[in-house]
This record gives sequence, structure tokens and C-alpha cells, in this order.
Amino acid sequence: MALPVAFFALFFAWPVAAITARGLKTDGTWHLGRLAEVLGRSDIRHVLWFTTWQALASTALTLLIALPAAWVFARLEFPGKQVLRAVVTVPFVLPTVVVGTAFLALVGHGGLLDELWGVRLDTTVWAILLAHVFFNYAVVVRTVGGLWGQLDPRQEEAARMLGASPLRAWRQVTLPALAPAVAAAALMVFLFTFTSFGVVQILGGPTFSTLEVEIYRQTSEVFDLTTAAVLTLVQFAAVGAILAVHAWTVRRRETALRLVDASGTARPPRGAGQWALLGGVLATVAVLLVLPLGVLVRRSLDAPGLGYYRALADADGGTFLVAPLHAVWTSLEYAVAATGIALVVGALAAAALARRDAGRLMRGFDALLMLPLGVSAVTVGFGFLIALDEPPLDLRQSWFLVPLAQALVGAPFVVRTMLPVLRAVDTRLREAAAVLGASPWRVWREVDLPLVRRALLIAAGFAFAVSLGEFGATVFIARPDNPTLPVAVARLLSRPGELNYGQAMALSTILMVVCAAALLLLERLRTDRTGEF
Repeated sequence: MALPVAFFALFFAWPVAAITARGLKTDGTWHLGRLAEVLGRSDIRHVLWFTTWQALASTALTLLIALPAAWVFARLEFPGKQVLRAVVTVPFVLPTVVVGTAFLALVGHGGLLDELWGVRLDTTVWAILLAHVFFNYAVVVRTVGGLWGQLDPRQEEAARMLGASPLRAWRQVTLPALAPAVAAAALMVFLFTFTSFGVVQILGGPTFSTLEVEIYRQTSEVFDLTTAAVLTLVQFAAVGAILAVHAWTVRRRETALRLVDASGTARPPRGAGQWALLGGVLATVAVLLVLPLGVLVRRSLDAPGLGYYRALADADGGTFLVAPLHAVWTSLEYAVAATGIALVVGALAAAALARRDAGRLMRGFDALLMLPLGVSAVTVGFGFLIALDEPPLDLRQSWFLVPLAQALVGAPFVVRTMLPVLRAVDTRLREAAAVLGASPWRVWREVDLPLVRRALLIAAGFAFAVSLGEFGATVFIARPDNPTLPVAVARLLSRPGELNYGQAMALSTILMVVCAAALLLLERLRTDRTGEF
């Protein structure tokens, strides 16, 4: 456990504390009165209000649209179900920059809606809300659908045989059992939308700003570290509260899973109602999830002869010091290194948390491992530049700085993927091997590893995908001669000109294809459908 604790202390807690202290401390004196001063500003109150409001609206809209799909995946069996599950999950592993770019191609100036009907939504809150639903649809489908598929359908059927209407049977039998999973999914969606950066940065323009976007603006454009530090503390407190409630709902869900019969089986659709619901889910997936990605690909092909893709091989001397295509190889190299770090740190943390004698302190550390997913990545990235600039950790000029930041985001996914599998391993197998004289290393190699190998590969795939798309921290620490794909896309979008816009669409398409390929491979490996990710 020492290595995971040291990793998160050095590369998460220290940079965040350093940048926060830089904003609130002058000449060795803390100026906590700045908290009230910053929070009393009308522009900051507007940012706080919009951040909370859009997160609540995005969460409600996601639940409304995704819950029918959760039932379809849990209760119905139909051709192409595995492929559809992968399609539904692809948006979740896409970088937020790609999501924002896809919706920009759909609803922005010259986008599909603009071409067909003259409608533009890129500077309205509706574009942000729909992009958030697009991104978080899979969270609800997997979290709620995983538990729903384990509920014994005979319980609801028995209630109906006793005279309850379908609605009443669902409300009084199924809904109470699903409540922990629905709450957990809602909290995760709220967390991801509350801390939204790439989507709002691209679609919101100067009109809309979340806490994360405002921290970026105050840090990189205004260089007001005091305001950025205060907003970081506010976001940290909010994320801590969200994760504490989420941990409680997860424990309730695990208790529910032990109480219900996990033998529920999916059946082919029966009756007009089930066929209509399946058709509605397929239409929703086609319009909300597939269409934006299809428009993104189409816009990347607008130039004759793959012109935008061919232009990626040329350095223009302005936007980049190297050809934009160089960002593809750079991102792959960084993501592989970050995946290795995340696997080592996350697997060790999961192994420690899976021990039967893990106490309350360990469970608290489990919640802390999720903080990098919610705490401002912008703060982490800028904190890297502030904190890691002196020996023995002077890493500002090292290429290794980017994989370290990406691994912070990948490690929680490794823990969440590995932990349920490690907890399911029968401890008597380990004890029997130890009694027969096996060393701890041999016990791990010959008992645990064969049982968790598939989960380890899935964890590696998720860590690779999220590392590839990390943007908030990387935008600060990626060197100009080695930009990552998300950073390259953002830089191209920030410059005027059809060629820059087309190249951004082309790079986003490449990034989407790589992430989708990793996800499809994961679906072939996955056998358990109950995990959150």
C-alpha cells in the first residue's frame, strides 16, 4: 500500500496543495479572508450557479433518456446486443475535446443543423446539456443495467399476480432494489458534469463557464491565482461531499446484490410495448450517440482527396512546432507509459483494499482514490509546474511529467475494475497455497493472477483510453514540440480558418477511432456486465 499512497501524495496532494497555497499565501501568511472576497463577487456567484444548475439538469436529462436503455440491456435479448453495448460505451471513453468537437460539427456554425435548417446551438446551454448526456449515457446504462439484470424478475411477477398494476409492482418491488444503483449513477453523472471542462470550453464560448473552465481562465489568461485557488477549494469540497455520498450508495448497492437472486435472464422482446421500447432505445442511440460522431467523420472528409488528413503531416510553423500528425505518436507513447503506471499503482491499491481485514481507514483511502476524477485537472496540471520544479523531483523538462498526470486519471479506473474481482477470490485458495509452502509472490502468480487476468486486461484498456484523452492537466504540461492529441485539437480549434477547423475534425476522428477500437477489444474480453465501467 505504501507505493499507491506515496504516488497520490507526491503527484496529486502535493501539486494541488502547492498551487492552492500559492494563491492564498503571501510572505508566509495565509489570507483566508480572500475566500469571502472572491465568493462575494457577482461573476463568481454566476459561475457557481451555472455549474450547479447545468450539472443538475444534465443529470436529470441523462437519467430520463438512459434508464429505458438500462432496462433494455438488462431484460431483453436481441441480435447485435454486444455491439450495441460497445457503441453505447464508446462516448464515455472519448476525450471531452472530441465530444465537444463532435457537437460543434453538429450544432455549430456550418454544422449539420445549420446546413439543413439554419439552426445553431453551439452557444446555448442546450448544446452543453446534450453533449453531457452523450458523454454520460453509458454510466447510467452500465451502473443501473448491471444491477437490474441481477434482480429476479419473478419478484415483480409475483406482485402482479397478487393484483398489483405493472406501475405499482415496479414502484414497490423493483425501484427500491434499484435505488442504490440509480443514486450511484446519478452521483457519478453529477460529478462528471459538475467538473466539466472540455465540453464547456468548446461549446460554451465566453457566455458559459463552469468552475473548471473558470479555474483555467483565471490561471492561464488572467493569472489570478487567488481566485483560482478559492475556486479549487470550493470544487474540492463539493467533490469530496459527492464522493462520500457515492461511497455510501455503493455500499448499499453491494448489500442489495447479496440479497437478490442473480439468476434473472434476458428474453427476446414480447408484445408491442417491448418492441416499441427497444425501437425507441435504438433510435435514441442512433440520433444522440451515433449521429454526432458520424457528422464529425463527415466534416473531416470535406476536403477533396482526404485533404485535411494529408495536411496533418505538414507543420504550418504557427500552431505547432511539429506536424500535427506527430501528436498521434506522442499520445500513444504517453498513454502506454501512463497505462503501465496506472496498472502498478491501481493494482496494488486494489489488492490492499480487497483484504478482508481492511478497516475504515482503508475504505476512506478507497474514496480518496476517486478524487483525481473530480478535482480540477487544470489545478493538478498547473500544480505540477509549481511543485515539481526543484530537486529531487525537478520534472518540468521531463517527458515523463505527462504520463504521470495521465496515470492519476487512469489509476481510479484500474481500482474500480480490479477491486470487485479481487474481493470475489476465495481466500481459502490463497491459504491452501500458503500452507503448501508457496511464497506470497508465488501465491499471487499461480492463484490470483489466473483469476484476475481478464480484469487486469480490461483495466489496462480503460486506463489507456482515458490517458489518451486526458486534457485538463495535459494542456498545461505538454511541451509545444510534443503536443498530445486533445491539446492539438484544442489548439487547432482556437485558430481561425477552414484548414485549422478541418484538421481538428481529422485529429478528433483519429482519436475517436483509437478509443473505439480499445473499447471494442474490451467488450470482447468482458464477461461480467455488472461493473460500473
